[in-house]
Amino acid sequence: MAYDDSIYRRRDSDTTDPGMTGYRSEFPVGDFRDTDYAETAQRRPVPPAVLDDVFDDPAHGDPGRDRMAVHVIWEILLLLAAGGVAFLLQRLDADAFKGARLETLLVSAAALGLLAVGTGLTLRAGAVNLALGPVAVAAALHFAENGDRGVANALGSAALGALALGVVLGLFVAVFHVPGWAASLAAALVVLVFIEQRGAPVDVQGAYEPTDHAIIIFGGFAAVAVLGGVFGSIKAVRRAVGRFRPVADPARRRGTVAAVLTAGLIALSMPMAAVAGVLIAAVGSGPVAPTTGFEWTGLALGAALLAGTSAYGRRGGVVGTVLTVVLITLFIEYQRARAWDISVLAIAAGAIVIGLLATRLVETFGRPKSAVSDTSWRGPTAGRTSPEITDSWSATLPAQSTDGRNEQWDTERWRDNGR
Repeated sequence: MAYDDSIYRRRDSDTTDPGMTGYRSEFPVGDFRDTDYAETAQRRPVPPAVLDDVFDDPAHGDPGRDRMAVHVIWEILLLLAAGGVAFLLQRLDADAFKGARLETLLVSAAALGLLAVGTGLTLRAGAVNLALGPVAVAAALHFAENGDRGVANALGSAALGALALGVVLGLFVAVFHVPGWAASLAAALVVLVFIEQRGAPVDVQGAYEPTDHAIIIFGGFAAVAVLGGVFGSIKAVRRAVGRFRPVADPARRRGTVAAVLTAGLIALSMPMAAVAGVLIAAVGSGPVAPTTGFEWTGLALGAALLAGTSAYGRRGGVVGTVLTVVLITLFIEYQRARAWDISVLAIAAGAIVIGLLATRLVETFGRPKSAVSDTSWRGPTAGRTSPEITDSWSATLPAQSTDGRNEQWDTERWRDNGR
């Protein structure tokens, strides 16, 4: 049936719109439905939350700001746990927080903290870096061999080498859009080749004592961690950093911004691991052993997850990294004082397991309250559904039965009226 058939036409004089050339208007003159929605929208202002969500990337997850209450509650629990372990350690060994022992604890916490910050950054980017532990051990071995040439020289060369590896790894992950854990595991194996060239522990050359600046070193780590958490709580920064996080098909590329930020954060995490390795070598009381370094990777990953950083990317707290680093450092010292002889790998495994449970809490209760569900500002058409639009039109109408119409008119009432 063509559109110009007579069934769609009526007299020009009956047309409500003189420019419609004979077609009927949808509503009769004076029908309120054609202006009801516009008038209602003018009367009711749009909430600011709705306007803010307009600028969200629809393919980037739920609109709205992530809820931070779950992170606040979780970090309060971490603070209580760290305070409890500190209290138990103080009761068991009163000298643990005095003099050289306290300085050693602060430097050890700063070393683990730098690894945790680097892991947390890559976790938020959705491309976790598992090569940080081996890189830290490689940097420790390099510093042990070259510490007599000067701290700046040994530290600078180790950091530059780690940065170069990080740039290559970041570009590989971003350009080919592959999972960060798999690519970084390959990078870790490459670093192990460097470590395996040392068949025996290496004595530390030089006389650098980081404990002389223990408070400054720990304060620097804490400042970096807290500032990173504060900036990460800003909605725009949070979403930009976490754009690599998959929201639909993992093979779908997330754009140039996601690639640049992810590659940059992976590259930035490598020098942090190198600095941590130098601190580990300098604060130790003996030679540096050529280990795989995966125990440090496990501790760093456990600390980052336990801090409330989501294993899926983007979401994380503010001061959780500092609290978890202090908690893990104090627990390691406490179990040594108790002579429990718990393996570092076991502690790392426990931290990762609890951290994954924290991820489930963060993902469940940190999800933004989408303003899309708020329909108080919408007009009367908010609850209506539009008919499904099809790709093609049928030239024929379906057959319609006339039995119902015949029965409608063929009643006793109408026959009586016709008499």
